[in-house]
Amino acid sequence: MYSRQGFSNLPICMAKTQYSFSHNASEKGAPSGFKLPIRDVRASIGAGFIYPLVGTMSTMPGLPTRPCFYDIDLDTATGKVIGLS
Repeated sequence: MYSRQGFSNLPICMAKTQYSFSHNASEKGAPSGFKLPIRDVRASIGAGFIYPLVGTMSTMPGLPTRPCFYDIDLDTATGKVIGLS
């Protein structure tokens, strides 16, 4: 799907539990002989990467390299906000 949308050049960043190389947090360290199930694949287009989700975890939104607030300003003559649409 992401390739069809033109994002096939983005790098892949794995999102998994920090406690194990596997998807299972109870398998501490570097277990062997496991299969790594991918439960979903998401993209942070603004941040520039695709990330498969492994196991259960919370994720944070990816941020662009240049935040949008740089394009927002206040016209001091009129008091109007510029750059919001």
